[in-house]
Amino acid sequence: MLANNAPQPPAHLRPETREWFRSVVADWALQSHHVRLLTLAAESWDRCQQAREILAKEGITIAGREGGVRPHPAVAIERDAKISFARLIAQLNLDVEEPVAAKDRDWREWV
Repeated sequence: MLANNAPQPPAHLRPETREWFRSVVADWALQSHHVRLLTLAAESWDRCQQAREILAKEGITIAGREGGVRPHPAVAIERDAKISFARLIAQLNLDVEEPVAAKDRDWREWV
């Protein structure tokens, strides 16, 4: 896509995720269907982070019906969001090789 027509990240994404979205759009040649997949990946990342924050506050288990404990529902949400993110990144081929222009970028800042 042309730089002046570059898609903008959805407003509902976290600020860090919007920046990541912008960097991917700037560094990779994406078609419109790729942008949709990238949006889903960004939403999956944010959902994973939300679940992680809930688990950090509330713990990974909750009281069960009969006095026992069971996994917190956010455990499954976090797991599913991680799987979704990984699959979408692989589908976009963002996990195989960095674009030439991005070889010097420190990707750890996005994690």
